[in-house]
Amino acid sequence: MLDFERYIKRFLSFLELEKNYSYYTLLNYRKDLEEFSQFVRTDVGKIDYFTFRRFLANLAARHLSKRTIARKISTLKSFFRFLVKEGFIKNNPASSIPYPRIEKKLPGFLTEKEVAQFIDSLPEEKEIDRRDKAIMEILYSCGMRISEMLTLNRNDIDLIGGVIKVRGKGKKERILPLGGPAEKALEKYLSCRGDHSPALFVNRFKKRLSAVGVRKIISRRAKLIGITKKISPHTFRHSFATHLLNRGADLRSVQELLGHSDIATTQIYTHLTTQRLRKIYDRAHPRA
Repeated sequence: MLDFERYIKRFLSFLELEKNYSYYTLLNYRKDLEEFSQFVRTDVGKIDYFTFRRFLANLAARHLSKRTIARKISTLKSFFRFLVKEGFIKNNPASSIPYPRIEKKLPGFLTEKEVAQFIDSLPEEKEIDRRDKAIMEILYSCGMRISEMLTLNRNDIDLIGGVIKVRGKGKKERILPLGGPAEKALEKYLSCRGDHSPALFVNRFKKRLSAVGVRKIISRRAKLIGITKKISPHTFRHSFATHLLNRGADLRSVQELLGHSDIATTQIYTHLTTQRLRKIYDRAHPRA
């Protein structure tokens, strides 16, 4: 009889050592697999397509979102694919499980004018002000994920070369260009730092900033200047991609800058560029 827990550990170890998955990703995989194990309560070798159908019916009865169910299906598919590859089972019973149909939401973003008004209105008198402005400039200048920004260290910044080293998903590194305003904001912030922490962005206790902390900073700063739109760190990433495409950047370059492994993920931003395409069409087509 195959031990579910033992094979879950084998699988998670593979993801950590071979695939470089993050701690939080591994945690979600473990939760999904343990939930499935508790539901089926049987030998892995006895699980079939109908087992999965009963499990999915249970998830649907609990009114879980389609995205949550899709994530759990992806976890199970990966797990059973691993078991087949390692020779623990002969056939993959999860291979034909269908994913729920999920409508892609267009990401929210700020206009170029709104970004400029937001960032340019931020004060720069105190260290905390300079830090907050540098955070906004970095997020918009580089389009990085908040998780990527939070892991940045001082030595990841090359102000002379105008570039920044980012560690993305799967611990993949990429080099991103820094815009002029972002360079100046970082210089001002770092010039008044009196601590020795290697972290680029720290809180008042000189500890590395958390994701919750950054979200609170952005929300508080937006309210102070009267912005009513809901703004998050990802809003700057969406704005970054949208503005680049609006100004003629090609999709492959934007994909590389964002760190997307699949260009289909980047293509969602093309839905936001219809205004630019309309202008090109009106200017170029003889019967527009």
